[in-house]
Amino acid sequence: MNSIHIIELPKKIIVGHNIITKIPLYLKDLDIPRESTIAVITGPTVYNIVSKKVIDILEDSGYNIYHWIIEKPLKSIVDELIDESIDVDAFIGIGGGKSIDAAKYLAAKKSKIFISVPTAASHDGISSPFASLKGFNKPTSIKAVPPTVIVADINVISRAPPRLLKAGVGDLVGKLTAVKDWQLAHRLRGEYYGEYAAQLALLSAKHVLRYPELIASCNPEGVRIVVEALISSGVAMCIAGSSRPASGSEHLFSHALDLIAPKPALHGEQVAIGTIMMLYLYGDPRWRRVKNTLKKIGLPVTAKELDIPDEVIIDALTIAHKIRPRYTILGEKGLTREAAEKLARATGVIE
Repeated sequence: MNSIHIIELPKKIIVGHNIITKIPLYLKDLDIPRESTIAVITGPTVYNIVSKKVIDILEDSGYNIYHWIIEKPLKSIVDELIDESIDVDAFIGIGGGKSIDAAKYLAAKKSKIFISVPTAASHDGISSPFASLKGFNKPTSIKAVPPTVIVADINVISRAPPRLLKAGVGDLVGKLTAVKDWQLAHRLRGEYYGEYAAQLALLSAKHVLRYPELIASCNPEGVRIVVEALISSGVAMCIAGSSRPASGSEHLFSHALDLIAPKPALHGEQVAIGTIMMLYLYGDPRWRRVKNTLKKIGLPVTAKELDIPDEVIIDALTIAHKIRPRYTILGEKGLTREAAEKLARATGVIE
Protein backbone atom coordinates (compact mmCIF):
# COMPACT_ATOMS: atom_id res chain seq x y z
CA MET A 1 0.00 0.00 0.00
CA ASN A 2 3.02 2.30 0.38
CA SER A 3 4.16 1.93 -3.22
CA ILE A 4 3.83 4.85 -5.61
CA HIS A 5 1.68 4.25 -8.68
CA ILE A 6 2.11 6.80 -11.49
CA ILE A 7 -0.58 6.97 -14.17
CA GLU A 8 0.17 8.63 -17.50
CA LEU A 9 -2.86 9.13 -19.76
CA PRO A 10 -3.50 10.62 -23.20
CA LYS A 11 -4.19 14.35 -22.94
CA LYS A 12 -6.78 14.40 -25.71
CA ILE A 13 -8.66 11.72 -27.67
CA ILE A 14 -10.37 12.90 -30.83
CA VAL A 15 -12.73 10.52 -32.62
CA GLY A 16 -14.77 11.73 -35.56
CA HIS A 17 -15.20 12.13 -39.29
CA ASN A 18 -12.75 14.00 -41.55
CA ILE A 19 -10.59 15.11 -38.63
CA ILE A 20 -7.22 13.97 -39.99
CA THR A 21 -6.88 17.25 -41.89
CA LYS A 22 -7.12 19.16 -38.61
CA ILE A 23 -3.86 17.85 -37.15
CA PRO A 24 -2.20 21.32 -37.38
CA LEU A 25 -4.94 22.63 -35.04
CA TYR A 26 -4.22 19.87 -32.54
CA LEU A 27 -0.50 20.70 -32.67
CA LYS A 28 -1.37 24.32 -31.95
CA ASP A 29 -3.43 23.19 -28.94
CA LEU A 30 -0.28 21.43 -27.67
CA ASP A 31 1.66 24.70 -27.95
CA ILE A 32 3.80 23.31 -30.77
CA PRO A 33 4.30 26.43 -32.91
CA ARG A 34 4.67 26.61 -36.65
CA GLU A 35 8.24 26.20 -37.88
CA SER A 36 8.64 23.37 -35.36
CA THR A 37 10.03 20.11 -36.70
CA ILE A 38 7.67 17.15 -36.83
CA ALA A 39 8.64 13.57 -37.64
CA VAL A 40 5.97 11.53 -39.41
CA ILE A 41 6.44 7.75 -39.26
CA THR A 42 4.31 5.68 -41.59
CA GLY A 43 4.20 2.60 -43.79
CA PRO A 44 4.59 2.40 -47.59
CA THR A 45 0.93 1.70 -48.37
CA VAL A 46 -0.46 4.17 -45.85
CA TYR A 47 1.96 6.85 -47.10
CA ASN A 48 0.34 6.87 -50.53
CA ILE A 49 -3.23 6.66 -49.24
CA VAL A 50 -3.18 8.96 -46.20
CA SER A 51 0.19 10.17 -44.90
CA LYS A 52 1.32 12.17 -47.95
CA LYS A 53 -1.82 14.28 -47.65
CA VAL A 54 -1.18 14.88 -43.94
CA ILE A 55 2.46 15.80 -44.63
CA ASP A 56 1.38 18.30 -47.31
CA ILE A 57 -1.11 19.87 -44.89
CA LEU A 58 1.52 20.15 -42.16
CA GLU A 59 4.06 21.70 -44.53
CA ASP A 60 1.46 24.16 -45.86
CA SER A 61 0.80 25.11 -42.23
CA GLY A 62 4.45 26.04 -41.75
CA TYR A 63 5.87 22.94 -40.07
CA ASN A 64 9.20 21.39 -40.98
CA ILE A 65 8.64 17.72 -41.73
CA TYR A 66 10.82 14.64 -41.63
CA HIS A 67 9.04 11.54 -42.83
CA TRP A 68 10.23 7.98 -42.49
CA ILE A 69 8.62 4.96 -44.09
CA ILE A 70 8.88 1.86 -41.90
CA GLU A 71 8.35 -1.49 -43.60
CA LYS A 72 9.21 -3.65 -40.60
CA PRO A 73 9.02 -2.77 -36.87
CA LEU A 74 12.60 -3.89 -36.22
CA LYS A 75 14.33 -2.36 -33.22
CA SER A 76 17.57 -2.03 -35.22
CA ILE A 77 15.81 0.03 -37.90
CA VAL A 78 14.04 2.26 -35.39
CA ASP A 79 17.26 2.76 -33.40
CA GLU A 80 18.92 4.13 -36.54
CA LEU A 81 16.34 6.91 -36.61
CA ILE A 82 17.18 8.13 -33.10
CA ASP A 83 20.30 9.99 -34.26
CA GLU A 84 18.38 11.46 -37.20
CA SER A 85 15.72 12.95 -34.94
CA ILE A 86 17.87 15.32 -32.89
CA ASP A 87 15.83 18.43 -33.66
CA VAL A 88 12.39 16.81 -33.73
CA ASP A 89 9.73 18.45 -31.52
CA ALA A 90 7.01 15.81 -31.90
CA PHE A 91 6.46 12.40 -33.46
CA ILE A 92 3.34 11.41 -35.39
CA GLY A 93 2.67 7.74 -36.11
CA ILE A 94 0.24 7.25 -38.99
CA GLY A 95 -0.86 3.74 -39.88
CA GLY A 96 -1.14 0.39 -38.20
CA GLY A 97 0.91 -1.29 -35.50
CA LYS A 98 4.41 -0.91 -36.86
CA SER A 99 4.24 2.83 -37.58
CA ILE A 100 2.54 3.72 -34.33
CA ASP A 101 4.88 1.52 -32.27
CA ALA A 102 7.95 3.00 -33.97
CA ALA A 103 6.77 6.56 -33.35
CA LYS A 104 5.87 5.71 -29.76
CA TYR A 105 9.31 4.20 -29.12
CA LEU A 106 11.13 7.16 -30.70
CA ALA A 107 9.08 9.67 -28.72
CA ALA A 108 9.96 7.85 -25.50
CA LYS A 109 13.66 7.78 -26.36
CA LYS A 110 13.70 11.49 -27.21
CA SER A 111 11.26 12.54 -24.44
CA LYS A 112 8.98 14.19 -26.97
CA ILE A 113 5.26 14.33 -27.69
CA PHE A 114 3.73 11.38 -29.52
CA ILE A 115 0.56 11.65 -31.61
CA SER A 116 -1.21 8.46 -32.64
CA VAL A 117 -3.11 8.50 -35.94
CA PRO A 118 -4.47 5.00 -36.57
CA THR A 119 -5.63 4.07 -40.06
CA ALA A 120 -7.03 0.69 -38.99
CA ALA A 121 -8.76 -0.59 -35.86
CA SER A 122 -6.82 -3.83 -35.56
CA HIS A 123 -5.24 -3.61 -32.07
CA ASP A 124 -5.18 -1.57 -28.86
CA GLY A 125 -1.63 -0.33 -29.36
CA ILE A 126 -3.16 2.83 -30.81
CA SER A 127 -3.57 4.14 -27.26
CA SER A 128 -1.33 2.00 -25.05
CA PRO A 129 2.03 3.05 -23.56
CA PHE A 130 3.75 -0.09 -24.92
CA ALA A 131 5.57 -0.65 -28.20
CA SER A 132 5.94 -4.06 -29.82
CA LEU A 133 9.20 -4.25 -31.73
CA LYS A 134 10.85 -7.21 -33.41
CA GLY A 135 14.52 -8.04 -33.44
CA PHE A 136 14.71 -9.80 -30.09
CA ASN A 137 14.78 -13.55 -29.45
CA LYS A 138 11.15 -13.39 -28.40
CA PRO A 139 8.23 -11.03 -29.00
CA THR A 140 8.94 -8.04 -26.81
CA SER A 141 6.67 -5.31 -25.50
CA ILE A 142 8.68 -2.25 -24.48
CA LYS A 143 7.42 0.42 -22.08
CA ALA A 144 7.35 3.64 -24.08
CA VAL A 145 4.90 6.52 -23.70
CA PRO A 146 1.15 6.82 -24.16
CA PRO A 147 0.07 9.10 -26.99
CA THR A 148 -0.40 12.71 -25.97
CA VAL A 149 -3.13 12.94 -28.59
CA ILE A 150 -5.06 10.26 -30.48
CA VAL A 151 -6.64 11.28 -33.78
CA ALA A 152 -9.01 8.52 -34.87
CA ASP A 153 -10.64 9.51 -38.15
CA ILE A 154 -13.58 7.16 -38.71
CA ASN A 155 -13.66 7.91 -42.44
CA VAL A 156 -10.04 6.84 -42.82
CA ILE A 157 -10.34 3.77 -40.59
CA SER A 158 -13.55 2.67 -42.38
CA ARG A 159 -11.57 2.36 -45.62
CA ALA A 160 -9.21 -0.24 -44.14
CA PRO A 161 -9.75 -3.90 -45.11
CA PRO A 162 -12.64 -5.41 -43.06
CA ARG A 163 -10.32 -8.17 -41.88
CA LEU A 164 -8.35 -5.62 -39.85
CA LEU A 165 -11.45 -4.36 -38.05
CA LYS A 166 -12.44 -7.92 -37.16
CA ALA A 167 -8.91 -8.59 -35.90
CA GLY A 168 -9.40 -5.63 -33.57
CA VAL A 169 -12.40 -7.41 -32.08
CA GLY A 170 -10.22 -10.49 -31.60
CA ASP A 171 -7.66 -8.45 -29.70
CA LEU A 172 -10.43 -7.01 -27.53
CA VAL A 173 -12.06 -10.31 -26.52
CA GLY A 174 -8.68 -11.38 -25.21
CA LYS A 175 -9.27 -9.12 -22.23
CA LEU A 176 -11.73 -11.73 -20.91
CA THR A 177 -8.86 -14.11 -20.18
CA ALA A 178 -6.14 -11.51 -19.65
CA VAL A 179 -7.98 -10.17 -16.60
CA LYS A 180 -8.52 -13.70 -15.29
CA ASP A 181 -4.78 -14.32 -15.61
CA TRP A 182 -4.03 -11.05 -13.84
CA GLN A 183 -6.34 -11.98 -10.96
CA LEU A 184 -4.73 -15.42 -10.77
CA ALA A 185 -1.24 -13.92 -10.58
CA HIS A 186 -2.44 -11.57 -7.85
CA ARG A 187 -3.88 -14.42 -5.77
CA LEU A 188 -1.03 -16.88 -6.23
CA ARG A 189 1.98 -14.57 -6.67
CA GLY A 190 0.98 -11.39 -4.89
CA GLU A 191 1.30 -9.40 -8.10
CA TYR A 192 -0.18 -5.92 -8.15
CA TYR A 193 -3.79 -5.94 -9.35
CA GLY A 194 -5.87 -2.88 -10.16
CA GLU A 195 -9.62 -3.45 -10.14
CA TYR A 196 -10.48 -0.27 -12.03
CA ALA A 197 -8.08 -1.01 -14.89
CA ALA A 198 -9.31 -4.60 -15.01
CA GLN A 199 -12.96 -3.57 -15.21
CA LEU A 200 -12.22 -1.01 -17.90
CA ALA A 201 -10.48 -3.67 -20.01
CA LEU A 202 -13.40 -6.07 -19.50
CA LEU A 203 -15.84 -3.35 -20.51
CA SER A 204 -13.97 -2.97 -23.80
CA ALA A 205 -14.38 -6.67 -24.55
CA LYS A 206 -18.01 -6.87 -23.50
CA HIS A 207 -18.87 -3.75 -25.47
CA VAL A 208 -17.88 -5.19 -28.85
CA LEU A 209 -19.53 -8.54 -28.11
CA ARG A 210 -22.87 -6.70 -27.85
CA TYR A 211 -22.83 -5.56 -31.47
CA PRO A 212 -21.77 -8.47 -33.72
CA GLU A 213 -24.05 -7.62 -36.67
CA LEU A 214 -23.16 -3.93 -36.61
CA ILE A 215 -19.44 -4.68 -36.52
CA ALA A 216 -19.72 -7.39 -39.18
CA SER A 217 -21.27 -4.82 -41.52
CA CYS A 218 -18.11 -2.68 -41.18
CA ASN A 219 -20.16 0.49 -41.48
CA PRO A 220 -18.91 3.67 -39.75
CA GLU A 221 -21.04 3.06 -36.64
CA GLY A 222 -19.58 -0.42 -36.19
CA VAL A 223 -16.07 0.93 -36.81
CA ARG A 224 -16.54 3.58 -34.14
CA ILE A 225 -17.63 0.94 -31.60
CA VAL A 226 -14.41 -1.02 -32.15
CA VAL A 227 -12.19 2.08 -32.24
CA GLU A 228 -13.51 3.44 -28.95
CA ALA A 229 -13.22 0.02 -27.29
CA LEU A 230 -9.60 -0.31 -28.45
CA ILE A 231 -8.78 3.16 -27.10
CA SER A 232 -10.44 2.24 -23.80
CA SER A 233 -8.34 -0.93 -23.57
CA GLY A 234 -5.16 1.06 -24.17
CA VAL A 235 -6.16 3.50 -21.43
CA ALA A 236 -6.67 0.53 -19.09
CA MET A 237 -2.99 -0.34 -19.66
CA CYS A 238 -2.00 3.26 -18.94
CA ILE A 239 -3.87 3.10 -15.63
CA ALA A 240 -2.41 -0.30 -14.70
CA GLY A 241 1.12 0.69 -15.67
CA SER A 242 1.48 -2.63 -17.45
CA SER A 243 -0.14 -4.62 -20.24
CA ARG A 244 -1.67 -6.99 -17.67
CA PRO A 245 -5.33 -6.00 -18.16
CA ALA A 246 -5.03 -6.51 -21.91
CA SER A 247 -2.57 -9.35 -22.44
CA GLY A 248 -2.48 -12.79 -20.88
CA SER A 249 -2.33 -16.45 -21.87
CA GLU A 250 -4.28 -15.76 -25.09
CA HIS A 251 -1.58 -13.33 -26.20
CA LEU A 252 1.19 -15.76 -25.25
CA PHE A 253 -0.47 -18.32 -27.53
CA SER A 254 -0.59 -15.78 -30.37
CA HIS A 255 3.06 -14.83 -29.88
CA ALA A 256 3.98 -18.52 -29.92
CA LEU A 257 2.22 -18.89 -33.27
CA ASP A 258 4.17 -15.90 -34.58
CA LEU A 259 7.37 -17.77 -33.78
CA ILE A 260 6.54 -21.18 -35.23
CA ALA A 261 3.68 -20.92 -37.74
CA PRO A 262 4.74 -21.15 -41.42
CA LYS A 263 2.40 -18.25 -42.14
CA PRO A 264 1.03 -16.55 -39.01
CA ALA A 265 -2.41 -14.97 -39.21
CA LEU A 266 -3.24 -11.49 -37.93
CA HIS A 267 -2.49 -10.89 -34.26
CA GLY A 268 -6.13 -10.33 -33.30
CA GLU A 269 -7.28 -13.43 -35.18
CA GLN A 270 -4.84 -15.58 -33.24
CA VAL A 271 -5.73 -13.92 -29.95
CA ALA A 272 -9.42 -14.66 -30.59
CA ILE A 273 -8.77 -18.38 -30.94
CA GLY A 274 -6.46 -18.30 -27.95
CA THR A 275 -9.23 -16.66 -25.91
CA ILE A 276 -11.70 -19.42 -26.78
CA MET A 277 -9.26 -22.07 -25.59
CA MET A 278 -8.14 -20.22 -22.46
CA LEU A 279 -11.75 -19.60 -21.38
CA TYR A 280 -12.34 -23.34 -21.69
CA LEU A 281 -9.18 -24.00 -19.67
CA TYR A 282 -10.59 -21.77 -16.92
CA GLY A 283 -13.83 -23.72 -16.99
CA ASP A 284 -15.65 -20.59 -18.09
CA PRO A 285 -18.85 -21.59 -19.95
CA ARG A 286 -18.77 -18.32 -21.92
CA TRP A 287 -16.29 -19.84 -24.35
CA ARG A 288 -19.11 -21.18 -26.55
CA ARG A 289 -20.94 -17.84 -26.67
CA VAL A 290 -17.73 -15.99 -27.40
CA LYS A 291 -16.90 -18.44 -30.18
CA ASN A 292 -20.35 -18.08 -31.74
CA THR A 293 -20.24 -14.29 -31.54
CA LEU A 294 -16.80 -14.15 -33.14
CA LYS A 295 -18.10 -16.40 -35.89
CA LYS A 296 -21.00 -13.99 -36.51
CA ILE A 297 -18.56 -11.13 -36.83
CA GLY A 298 -16.54 -13.10 -39.36
CA LEU A 299 -13.44 -14.04 -37.39
CA PRO A 300 -11.77 -17.43 -37.86
CA VAL A 301 -12.52 -19.80 -34.99
CA THR A 302 -10.70 -22.93 -36.16
CA ALA A 303 -7.15 -23.76 -37.17
CA LYS A 304 -8.38 -24.48 -40.68
CA GLU A 305 -9.97 -21.04 -40.98
CA LEU A 306 -6.79 -19.54 -39.57
CA ASP A 307 -4.86 -21.46 -42.26
CA ILE A 308 -2.49 -22.84 -39.65
CA PRO A 309 -1.86 -26.62 -39.37
CA ASP A 310 -3.36 -28.44 -36.38
CA GLU A 311 0.08 -29.59 -35.25
CA VAL A 312 1.31 -26.01 -35.08
CA ILE A 313 -1.65 -25.03 -32.88
CA ILE A 314 -0.74 -27.84 -30.49
CA ASP A 315 2.94 -26.92 -30.52
CA ALA A 316 2.11 -23.26 -29.79
CA LEU A 317 0.01 -24.27 -26.80
CA THR A 318 2.90 -26.27 -25.35
CA ILE A 319 5.46 -23.44 -25.62
CA ALA A 320 3.24 -20.39 -24.94
CA HIS A 321 4.18 -20.26 -21.24
CA LYS A 322 7.85 -19.72 -22.21
CA ILE A 323 7.22 -16.60 -24.27
CA ARG A 324 7.62 -14.15 -21.40
CA PRO A 325 7.90 -14.32 -17.60
CA ARG A 326 4.21 -13.72 -16.93
CA TYR A 327 2.14 -16.00 -14.72
CA THR A 328 -1.09 -17.19 -16.37
CA ILE A 329 -3.43 -20.18 -16.38
CA LEU A 330 -0.70 -21.99 -18.35
CA GLY A 331 1.43 -22.06 -15.21
CA GLU A 332 5.21 -22.39 -15.09
CA LYS A 333 5.42 -25.75 -16.84
CA GLY A 334 2.81 -25.17 -19.51
CA LEU A 335 0.61 -27.79 -21.13
CA THR A 336 1.70 -31.26 -22.07
CA ARG A 337 1.22 -32.18 -25.70
CA GLU A 338 -1.62 -34.48 -24.74
CA ALA A 339 -3.37 -31.74 -22.75
CA ALA A 340 -2.85 -29.21 -25.54
CA GLU A 341 -4.39 -31.49 -28.15
CA LYS A 342 -7.31 -32.30 -25.86
CA LEU A 343 -7.93 -28.58 -25.29
CA ALA A 344 -7.82 -27.73 -29.00
CA ARG A 345 -10.18 -30.60 -29.87
CA ALA A 346 -12.63 -29.88 -27.03
CA THR A 347 -13.11 -26.32 -28.25
CA GLY A 348 -13.33 -27.34 -31.92
CA VAL A 349 -10.24 -25.37 -32.83
CA ILE A 350 -8.89 -28.56 -34.41
CA GLU A 351 -10.94 -31.55 -35.58
